[in-house]
Amino acid sequence: MRVLVVEDEERLADAVAHGLRLHAIAVDVAYDGQEALEMASYVGYDVVVLDRDLPGVHGDDVCRRLRADGRGGRVLMLTAAGQIHDKVGGLALGADDYLVKPFAFAELVARVRALARRSARSAAPLLERGGIALDPARRTVARDGRPVSLNRKEFDVLRVLLSADGALVTSGELRRSVWDEYAEPGTGALRVTITSLRKKLGLPAAIHNVPGKGYRL
Repeated sequence: MRVLVVEDEERLADAVAHGLRLHAIAVDVAYDGQEALEMASYVGYDVVVLDRDLPGVHGDDVCRRLRADGRGGRVLMLTAAGQIHDKVGGLALGADDYLVKPFAFAELVARVRALARRSARSAAPLLERGGIALDPARRTVARDGRPVSLNRKEFDVLRVLLSADGALVTSGELRRSVWDEYAEPGTGALRVTITSLRKKLGLPAAIHNVPGKGYRL
């Protein structure tokens, strides 16, 4: 799962991002509406946590443009305005959910995960190839009918590889899909995740490395 947090209060934005990362969620941060639109134009986010009262490009306009362009996945709108007409207005703009500041962080995490599950259900009911079956909505994996237990990063890497339907997926594409902009390519996180995923999927080997390019299933 990859999330974009859009919030002009930098301390709050960074705190939210840090907290989500502690829950194994990849997070990018934009501090204004224009930056958010630019980031969403080249990264496929599962959820956008969007502050409504943004400088420059207002949060309402960001939401409208994300919806018009079909980008940004699900939108969770954050605002200090908690009246019923405020919520109705936000949802009418295309937001999928609405959370009033101040909020309990546990509730934010729960809502982000619930929205990501909704995105998964609408994106692909089931991914299958070579005896491997992945259900994005239920977050389950099986190989030849045998359940396979994966952590969040392993699951997301496998989902990207399955979605490619046998085509090569570059290392950069995998990192952009599963990790956030703060994940250093030199950390070896992708290589370690691939190694663990191969082991859990068992033999015959399902994931093949194309040296210097990437991986294919």
